[in-house]
Amino acid sequence: MSLIRLQKFLSLAGSCSRRRGEEYIQQGRVRVNGQIVTVLGTKVDSDTEQVELDGHPVQLQREKIYIALNKPVGYVSTCDQPGDKIVLDLIPIDERIYPIGRLDKDSTGLLLFTNDGDLHLRLSHPSYDHEKEYEVSTRNPLPDGALNHLAKGLHIMGEKTRPAKVKKLSPTVFRMILKEGKNRQIRRMVAKVGGHVIALNRIRIADIHIGELDHGQWRHLTDKEKQSLVLPVH
Repeated sequence: MSLIRLQKFLSLAGSCSRRRGEEYIQQGRVRVNGQIVTVLGTKVDSDTEQVELDGHPVQLQREKIYIALNKPVGYVSTCDQPGDKIVLDLIPIDERIYPIGRLDKDSTGLLLFTNDGDLHLRLSHPSYDHEKEYEVSTRNPLPDGALNHLAKGLHIMGEKTRPAKVKKLSPTVFRMILKEGKNRQIRRMVAKVGGHVIALNRIRIADIHIGELDHGQWRHLTDKEKQSLVLPVH
């Protein structure tokens, strides 16, 4: 392979996104042939040079991996959280993969993983606006008109949420489709209209459905599902 930028090498290897790779380089966490490299734009030969991140060898991943997991309650959507159970513990494979987006510790449902750094970066960008569908249960029925307020958008965390699709399933259960993912967004929105979420389950991202996966189970994405993530967003 021809020379490639170090941050791209880290991304292709599945160690991180390019943007995160740049941060690691600037932090002095990356070595090439035993020497710390802090200059962005440094190029490496993946066939002959040895790259390390935090002292661990980094090698190109020849096969890109895309996985769907049904996250149970009690797991955090990070790669390392001392004292907590992490979602990666549920996927016993040798390749290093990373979650795309997050679900909070108390939420369940569909979570995607990949070692494709470029796709990870793209789907983490603010312009990424594939639909994400949730089933929400509240402790008590919401006040009259609350679902309409959720659909139109509410001011939380200093800005207004984007319009959403909301469908009532029962007095205390509704489905909500978002095209954004602010921190604990649905919980904050429901609290704003006078309710309290007791269960939050993500059932779909784009054309990828949770399907028959039980809590804690995972599977590889189909070619059609992978394509639904790769296609440009309009």
